[in-house]
Amino acid sequence: MLENLKNRTIILGSQSPRRKQLLEGLGLSFDVEVRETEEYVDPNLSALEAVRQIAVNKIHAFGDKTESLVICADTIVVSHEGEILGKPKTESEAMETLVNLSGKRHLVMTAVALSWCGVVSTFVETTTVYFYTLEQDEIEYYVTKYSPLDKAGSYGIQEWIGLIGIERLEGEYNNVVGLPTARLYRELKKLT
Repeated sequence: MLENLKNRTIILGSQSPRRKQLLEGLGLSFDVEVRETEEYVDPNLSALEAVRQIAVNKIHAFGDKTESLVICADTIVVSHEGEILGKPKTESEAMETLVNLSGKRHLVMTAVALSWCGVVSTFVETTTVYFYTLEQDEIEYYVTKYSPLDKAGSYGIQEWIGLIGIERLEGEYNNVVGLPTARLYRELKKLT
């Protein structure tokens, strides 16, 4: 258990309702505070380095919170060709991304940065996701009925497309949702 964290101020540096729900599931009390940071990805970085750098940039925005435990995260999707797939800007871009993911495997990488007493630590969790082949009308239905524009890779595994389109996973499911809770729990235990 994380009893030593019960009396600490914990801040989730994310506006994601999915991350908030997952962190609540660990039984922690925390505040949500979002600070604007640039999510620019240097094209010379590997996907792993890029997602870690974004999480670290987010945690550095909380440099004044040295007495708190701050948790920041970033999730990216990497296609089977190695292309980093961010959040789509339009519905047509979301549809194009899902067409490219259809019938193939891709990686979901979530970097988590923790700041505790002024010390920053990070880890990256990777899950391999295999999609069934999706029909065009299934992709169109998902994109028009749900909100893929705020999701890396243009989909949320916990939504309709995850229910009908995921063949299998290798790795942690919650990592694909946006926060690898099992790994995070173990990393938090190391801090206490």
